[in-house]
Amino acid sequence: MQNNSKNKSYWLIAFVFSMLPVLSAYAGNLEHAIETQVNTDKASQKSQQQVDSLDDETTQMLAEYREVLSQTESLRAYNEQLDTLVASQKKELGSIDQQLKNIETTQRDIVPLMIKMIEVMTQFVELDIPFLAEERQTRVVQLQTLMSRADVTLAEKYRRILEAYQVETEYGRTIEAYQDELTMDESTRTVDFLRIGRVSLYYLTLDGLEAGMWESKTGQWQVLSNEYLQPISQGLKVALKQLPPDLLVLPIHTVEAAQ
Repeated sequence: MQNNSKNKSYWLIAFVFSMLPVLSAYAGNLEHAIETQVNTDKASQKSQQQVDSLDDETTQMLAEYREVLSQTESLRAYNEQLDTLVASQKKELGSIDQQLKNIETTQRDIVPLMIKMIEVMTQFVELDIPFLAEERQTRVVQLQTLMSRADVTLAEKYRRILEAYQVETEYGRTIEAYQDELTMDESTRTVDFLRIGRVSLYYLTLDGLEAGMWESKTGQWQVLSNEYLQPISQGLKVALKQLPPDLLVLPIHTVEAAQ
């Protein structure tokens, strides 16, 4: 019994040893298969990584392409807007150029007109009744000086001339009382002047004892009779708003009255 057990052990050991070459070969094939599978997995993983990388690059390139398209569209719209703006500016420049030409033509026409207006005012002041003579002559001289100034615009010059004409026009619709120097018979004295529009100019001495009027036909002062002392004094007070307006009996042309 004991010998049979030993024989079985010997046979088992012998069988194992006889199978060692086969097991060794099988182990080698298995190891090779495992290694091949591992390599295949690694290659597959690497390929997948490459695919993923390519997919990411493709996605990025697509995004960049869309961005470029968007920028291109924006640039196209911007360029169209610029073209419209440039066309509008060219049209505006053409209009401005035409306006400048019109201004040049207007200047050529209006400058002689303004010079003539000043000349007419100069003659008018000289021939008019001599009220506020110094003030009005100074205004004319200022206009003459203004015309030669390059730092004053043409529009401002024209405005000042019209303003002077407006002042002169107002004189014809108002009455005025003021004090000034009167030169008469080679003597000068301070008197009260009364202007009635542009029709008549009277004076009254400060003591109220002498009155007179400017006679346009002779270009001289004419002393009035004492009967006009009170009306002229009253007229001065009306002009100064010290009395309400009232009917004044005053001479117009004493020479014609004398005749």
